[in-house]
Amino acid sequence: MVPSLRYLGSACGLARGGFPGGFSGACRPALGRPRPLCQGGRQASTSSFDVVIIGGGIVGLASARALILRYPALSIGVLEKEKDLAVHQTGHNSGVIHSGIYYKPESLKAKLCVQGAALIYEYCNQKGIAYKQCGKLIVAVEQEEIPRLKALYERGLQNGVQGLRLIQQEDIKKKEPYCRGLMAIDCPYTGIVDYRQVAVSFAQDFQEAGGSVLTNFEVKDIEMARESPSRSEDGMKYPIVIRNTKGEEVQCQYVVTCAGLYSDRISELSGCNPDPQIVPFRGDYLVLKPEKSYLVKGNIYPVPDSRFPFLGVHFTPRMDGSIWLGPNAVLAFKREGYKPFDFSARDITDIITKSGLIKLVLQNFSYGVSEMYKACFLSATVKHLQKFIPEITVNDIFRGPAGVRAQALDQDGNLIEDFVFDGGVGIIGNRVLHVRNAPSPAATSSLAISRMIADEVQQRFKL
Repeated sequence: MVPSLRYLGSACGLARGGFPGGFSGACRPALGRPRPLCQGGRQASTSSFDVVIIGGGIVGLASARALILRYPALSIGVLEKEKDLAVHQTGHNSGVIHSGIYYKPESLKAKLCVQGAALIYEYCNQKGIAYKQCGKLIVAVEQEEIPRLKALYERGLQNGVQGLRLIQQEDIKKKEPYCRGLMAIDCPYTGIVDYRQVAVSFAQDFQEAGGSVLTNFEVKDIEMARESPSRSEDGMKYPIVIRNTKGEEVQCQYVVTCAGLYSDRISELSGCNPDPQIVPFRGDYLVLKPEKSYLVKGNIYPVPDSRFPFLGVHFTPRMDGSIWLGPNAVLAFKREGYKPFDFSARDITDIITKSGLIKLVLQNFSYGVSEMYKACFLSATVKHLQKFIPEITVNDIFRGPAGVRAQALDQDGNLIEDFVFDGGVGIIGNRVLHVRNAPSPAATSSLAISRMIADEVQQRFKL
């Protein structure tokens, strides 16, 4: 069956550095076999690819770009379930280019974040994508936080983070005149960028190199091709069939999944291990009113609690000049539940029955209650923010956007801290590479992750 898909080729409404808000209708094919890539590029059939990447977020697009630049002779396709690219975690994050200070030394997060930050800055310079290297202060406001702050500083040095220094009250005031604190880590290498803009630029690079992006393709089944006289040749060359919810399908030799909030389900569809399970955590942001934006110059973060992967409520300047405050971290009742009352019975059932969430809740009950309270009452969040900037009041803020973090959780209720990449066994499993856990700082790390994925694909699939 030849699919009738929304098919995006090079120069199909993807202006360099633009937004994927509306792709050119000239590139939407009629039913049946799609047209070749717009304005040049390889003739590519949407029915078969050498490699398929499932997921059109920043990690999937960076990986597709890395693979086609390394293997220009291969036909490579990206499948995205939404009509546009990078609309979930990529399009709902804080936009911070992280320096790599937080992560356990020698972990993948530490290595790939430090490498990835340098690559993101370099890429943005090459492509003319706007960013601001506005820096970050990690501020201790209580005496008991200072030992943790100093330990974090040492960790950052071990990770090779550039330009770190410990500063005292007077230097805090020089950088952030309205911020109070006893001691802080100055992270001048931290920046901000619009990651959705970066992701769309990755997509353009990929398409200009001959890659294909198929949107409106929500994967439902992954199975081996059924050989028959009419399709035995394709069945031997492209043995994997990926079918969507409309019954449309593509065939391929190898699969890389970068499915974010659905990484566990896509793994299970391919016959691989569904663990670790994904538990969605919603983060709600507040926004500082424009007339109060002078209170914040750069990123201001609290000293993190090492028991949790969440960095705590912080102050984040945005590329449009606004200041976001947050996020909190509360359980989302739907994998793409950006509103408090979004609900999916299937998602909740999976969370309760398949993951270790109940154990996590029991282990951290007071923390969870605190986060829920802050989500309901603005005054509770403002009280926390006032520890850093006393001048902020409830009247200075309004409710802003929200994001959902795909957090991997094991059966014992432990949050999986590091990036996880794996494959499987069997006919399909041997042809699949899964990106299983890639929350923050995955956007910062995306170019470094993509290099690692390209290396792994080369080794695993013998390309």
